[in-house]
Amino acid sequence: MKPLLLAPLYTGGVQLGAYVLERMGDGRREQVLRAWSTNVDNLAAGRWETLAGSALVVEEPMPLPYALLLLAVLGYAEYAYGVWWTAGVFLLGHTAATLLVYGALRAGRPAAETRWAVDVGTSYGFNAVLGALTSALPRGPVRAAARGGLLALAAWPVVRRGRTFTDAGHLVALGIGVGLSMVVDYLSPANRQKIA
Repeated sequence: MKPLLLAPLYTGGVQLGAYVLERMGDGRREQVLRAWSTNVDNLAAGRWETLAGSALVVEEPMPLPYALLLLAVLGYAEYAYGVWWTAGVFLLGHTAATLLVYGALRAGRPAAETRWAVDVGTSYGFNAVLGALTSALPRGPVRAAARGGLLALAAWPVVRRGRTFTDAGHLVALGIGVGLSMVVDYLSPANRQKIA
């Protein structure tokens, strides 16, 4: 059995950091959140370190059900595919979704409150890993239904009124993960034998 290293350390570290932030004064807390946010103003100013740092910071402690789900998804991915695969998918999903949303916001000339919005958290990476894990499901209708169902759930907030740019980011990150899972399917030994 492979030891789980990344998932509990990451989830616990993010949660601990959230509790520390919560105990800071409002002004200092806001300053830290804005400094690590991947908002339009930070990225336009070349603060690219926020691409990695924003995944380590959350605005408030994660609710227990979400923290446990994050731990379960990352833990299973780490167990099934390894630490480096999990970290790579998480970072790719987080970074690519952030940059695509940033590009769309820049092109659309966002309002001032959107340009400076606090945009931190685990959700883009989580969605990418969740989407990529669909390759671990049984082939055929189960896998296809899981992919379609997850994408439909992520698309719903994007098409409703009151949507935010993070809703679009969640859909993009999940799409990246599902795309990666389809690549894993294509490159699997069973599929390569069919092609040969």
